[in-house]
This record gives sequence, structure tokens and C-alpha cells, in this order.
Amino acid sequence: MVGFISSTANELLTGGSNLKFLKIAASAAELSSFKSNPSFLGKFAELNKPKTQNTFRYDTEYYTQTLDHFSFSDLPTFQQRYLISTDHWQGPEKMSPIFFYCGNEGDIEWFAANTGFVWEIAPQFGAMVVFPEHRYYGKSMPYGSREKAYGNAASLSYLTAEQALADFAVLLTDLKQNLSAEACPVVLFGGSYGGMLAAWMRLKYPHIAIGALASSAPILQFENIVPPETFYDIVSNDFRRESVSCFDYIKKSWEAIEAEGRKANGLLHLTKIFHLCENLNSTQDLSDWLSSAYSYLAMVDYPYPSDFLMPLPANPIKEVCRKIDNHPRETSVLERIFSGVSIYYNFTGAVDCFDLGDDPHGMSGWDWQACTEMVMPMSSSQYTSMFPAYDFNYSSYQEECFKDYDVKPRPRWINTQFGGHDLKTALKTSGSNIIFSNGLLDPWSGGSVLQNVSETIVAVVTKQGAHHIDLRAATNDDPDWLLEQRTLEIKLIKEWIDSYYQEKTASVSM
Repeated sequence: MVGFISSTANELLTGGSNLKFLKIAASAAELSSFKSNPSFLGKFAELNKPKTQNTFRYDTEYYTQTLDHFSFSDLPTFQQRYLISTDHWQGPEKMSPIFFYCGNEGDIEWFAANTGFVWEIAPQFGAMVVFPEHRYYGKSMPYGSREKAYGNAASLSYLTAEQALADFAVLLTDLKQNLSAEACPVVLFGGSYGGMLAAWMRLKYPHIAIGALASSAPILQFENIVPPETFYDIVSNDFRRESVSCFDYIKKSWEAIEAEGRKANGLLHLTKIFHLCENLNSTQDLSDWLSSAYSYLAMVDYPYPSDFLMPLPANPIKEVCRKIDNHPRETSVLERIFSGVSIYYNFTGAVDCFDLGDDPHGMSGWDWQACTEMVMPMSSSQYTSMFPAYDFNYSSYQEECFKDYDVKPRPRWINTQFGGHDLKTALKTSGSNIIFSNGLLDPWSGGSVLQNVSETIVAVVTKQGAHHIDLRAATNDDPDWLLEQRTLEIKLIKEWIDSYYQEKTASVSM
């Protein structure tokens, strides 16, 4: 089947208050060294011209995948979906590379549509492009259906990062064998959780992939590594830098919501103010809905219009704050907040009412992952955050997970499995060829690698960047810093591939 998609820390462990000391880890000398290469930059300039139709062609395939890679139990297999394009691949004879995107917590076509960078650079490298879907998401459902796969803790027990990485490794190995492409180098890509998987796969399966671009990958957002208030402090700073009054209105709104909810018919009044489809059961549900919007807005505060999470204007936080601030003085805090949050939830004006439980991208499986091994402690500080102050309480977290899934989280397992504490030493001694790219507007940047670890494990950090913006398709509105970031990433990927070819040639000669 053929489809089309539209591209529409002072140490390594840096976070929280240390962010102000960060700069682009790639030096000016590195940038100028390849800026002076006219042939290379000429190719990249062509890549950065938006396509007239902004479509990329791919075939949709399915692979019969093992449910449990770490036992020999007689368990049912499942069909893993993957998207593949060989349109620009120059074949195994030339050992042409394979660009492999590590699928995230959602439908793979959605991520492919928002990762135009991989598609756009494939022709330059003569690369095959593969987008595998993460198990338990999209159409890659064990047990034949989502209902059965998500039925209980037993059926969900195979939804782990380790199993997903093994899926990718097995799929790649078989795909290369079937295409006689065993000698073709593989470069991994991923954004957010997919970026975490790309980095971890490079570390766990170094014989399968020669390098990884891990964009917005918060591999340090785990127990006792970065301060738990980092995420919400960054979101808050993003709003404060646009408007102090906007920040203050949001900070006041939580108590205003609670006060309204305590009144007779208060929940009904809140339902009407925020145009909810169903009557509100608790003020916490509304607060969670608003908190999610602010966090997502910080993630996708792109300098151009986008529709990654929702259809949004350029610089959406600026637009939200403009809506909140630009009302007559007598306008209530809650009316201002609804006006602002409508930029996120209803920028097109097509929504009549809001469903607080809507999951348009099928990401609810992350709730299970967060209740098992992906335990990312977060808190909100009283003075620096615009969110209600709270501390991370592991006991309450554990109780909630047990109530929802009948499981107890393992907060230390990810660090045991992939490393985290003293990661700089671990990466320097056992890793290579990883790019950690981050923009400091992105709240997840506080849990990522923000300084170079070695000559081959580098951090590319941009002050104005948002969530994996470097992986998005080129647009006419891309700022110069983004063009330079992508150019540097291409240069490093090219170096990995050239080095691989040189080693292969030397091996054959010997």
C-alpha cells in the first residue's frame, strides 16, 4: 500500500537555574569551517527550500514481530507497521545509508509527517528512509486490537522501552538481510521519547547503527538527576519572557478556579465559562487541562505556524499572552484564561465545546509507561513557577498507578538499564556518535544533555529553539540559527558515514 504524508548538567547534568550559563555547544570555529564550503552549503540551501507540494512518498509495510524478546515463552506475535521509502536509496552495491527514525508514543504517520528533515536530506545521502511504529501505538497492536492490548497489566506488560528497542533492532537486521544491505550504515533519528530511544539504541546496539541524532531527548529527567522543578520553571519562564502580566494572570487563575469550584453551582459555572462538552466533576480536571495546554505551548513555541499538536499560529505563547492581556480592566481572570487557552485548543474556531479527555494522537499508552519504568519526577516551586506549588510525592504517585493499572512503578530501572547518574563518564567511556540537540524554550531541554561529552558526543543547544524543531520540515520562515543548526547536524552525520566507509575500505584492503 502506498501513502503520502504532508510535511506540514555546569557538568553534563545541567538544569533549572543553570540554564542561563548555557550556549551553543558547537563552537563558532566549527560553524565557520563548513560555512566556507560552497558545494556543501549549496546542497543544504536546496534542501532548505520548502517543497512546492510538501509531500513525501512511502510504502506501508508490516513485520511479524516477537512479543517478548527476552524470554522463550510461546507467545503470540504481532504485526508491526513501518513506513519505508527507497526512492533515493542507491542500493547495497554502494553501501548507501539507511535513515531509521525511532518511533514514539503515537501513530507513526503523525511523526513521519512532522519529521521532514529526515525526508529532505535523504536524497543528498542517497539514503533509504524507514519509520517503524512503536509497539502498542497506532496500528502496531499486540493481541490483535487496542482493546485487548490495553486490557490489563498482563497484556500491557510488554509495553516497555527495552522491548521497543529490540523491535527496532530485529526489524533492521531482517530488513538489511532481505535487501542484501548488511554493509549499509544505519543512522538513527528521534525526537522527544523517540530521541531518547535513538540515543539508547546507539548505546545498546552499537553494532546495528553508527550514530544517532537525539533531538529534545530528556534522558536525564529521572530520579535525583535534574531538579524536579526544572520542567515547570522553563514553561513559566517562556510565558514570563513574553509578558509578566500574562504570567501573573495564569498564576492567579488556579486559586480563582478553586474559589469558583467551592461555590454552589460553581462547577457548572466553570463548565460554561470554559465551554466544556460535559459537566465538570472537579476543579482538578480543569486545572490539568489548562496545565497541559501551557506545557504543550512551551514545547511547540515555533517561530512559524504549525499543526504538530494543534493548529497554532507562529509564536503561540505570544498570541496566548496577547489574548490574556488585551481585555478591559474589569474582565475576570477566568475569562482572560479561557480567551488565552482557546489559542491552543481552538485556534481555527471550529470547536464548539471541549472534551477534557480527548486523545487525538493515541498517546494514552504513555500513562502506562509512566507508571512502570518512565518515572519522571516533577514538582512546581512556589516562587518561580506560574503553576500551583507542589512537591513530587512518590507514595501518592505509586498509589495512583496501582489504582489505575494494578502495578507499582520502578523509578530506578531506567537509570539501571541505560545509565543516568554520572552519565558524562559513562558516555565518554562507552559511547560515540550521538548528537543531543535542544532548544531552551522547550521544557524538556532541562532534562537533556546540554554540553559536549566528547568529540563525537556533542550537544547542539539553541536559545530560541522549541521541541525538536530541527527535525521539522524546512519552511520559508526558518531563522538563520535553525539553518545553521541543521547544517551542523548534516555535517556530523556525513562525517560518521565517511568514517564508516573509510574503515570498511581499510578492512577490505587488509
